[in-house]
Amino acid sequence: MDIRQVLRETASRQSSDVHLVFGMVPMIRHDGQLLPFRELASDKTLAPLSDLDLEQAVKALLDASQRKELEQQKDLDTAVTVDSYRFRLNFSFDRGHLKMVARVINERKPTLEEIGMPASAADLLDLPQGLILITGPTGCGKSTTLAAMINHINSRRSCHIITLEDPIEYLFTSDKSLISQRQLGEDMISFPAGLKHVLRQDPNVIMIGEMRDLETIATAITLAETGHLVLATLHTYNAAQTIDRIIDIFPSHQQGQIRSQLSMILAAVISQRLLPRVSGGRIAAREIMIRNSAIANLIRENKIAQIKTVLETNIQGGMTTMDRNLKQLYQAGEIDRATALNYMEEDGFWDT
Repeated sequence: MDIRQVLRETASRQSSDVHLVFGMVPMIRHDGQLLPFRELASDKTLAPLSDLDLEQAVKALLDASQRKELEQQKDLDTAVTVDSYRFRLNFSFDRGHLKMVARVINERKPTLEEIGMPASAADLLDLPQGLILITGPTGCGKSTTLAAMINHINSRRSCHIITLEDPIEYLFTSDKSLISQRQLGEDMISFPAGLKHVLRQDPNVIMIGEMRDLETIATAITLAETGHLVLATLHTYNAAQTIDRIIDIFPSHQQGQIRSQLSMILAAVISQRLLPRVSGGRIAAREIMIRNSAIANLIRENKIAQIKTVLETNIQGGMTTMDRNLKQLYQAGEIDRATALNYMEEDGFWDT
């Protein structure tokens, strides 16, 4: 197996992921479905993978220091460029056998229009400060949305953008903005360590690949309070769960203070899913919460469950619920009825 050829062919056919697992044929994810990899030249499925196949893939993609880290830590996240294609790689072990997942990263940076982001969300990127969170499960396009946001700012604002990533996915070239990209393990020891010193680097916009722990979340809130626009991701499903997750990670004696801080600096929560498109490919469905006085009061008073009501009644303000957006996508012919119903959160919404 030539792993570089497998990666090239996966990207060329616009598939999103490659899975290499011991004892299985290579698998690709295409339009959200896992399928056996077939070589374009021969249309043949490759043989089940051996330990030797997987070891050769590691040697072909990782340098000596990365292989040593994988051996010691048993997990490794990195990125690699093959020809003109870029991939995010994860190496791990499965019952003693190596395992690899490669995510295709589009070389061309996406625009907000291309990913279907509404104007209300684009307007948020002109804010001088605040916290904007992109949330959803793994594989829902959070990194692509962040990249589109950075691309939007880079083409319109004269500012200093610093990204903290694990690993760096999209490679940016400074345009109107100056962009600094820092990778975990190479340019910083940890997200908290990278954020600790970021204020000395004169940033205007800070992008955090993922808020994973209490220290990172606390620092992100502080940075948003001190005059910076902070973009970050969380693995949560909607705005209410996102706010609860942030508050709950703090000790009980600090939660009142955090609610007060969030009520002032949380600019928006955009929660998304990637769904199969009727015409092929995938499309994002989104819940969008934009902080207004009503949202701020609910956060401050710990009435998070009532946020959905505000979303339902503030369509003109650019907000929407996931259910409403799903219904709109169905009515526009983008997704089928079964898909819409499968992802709806509220029984009976379809009939309203």
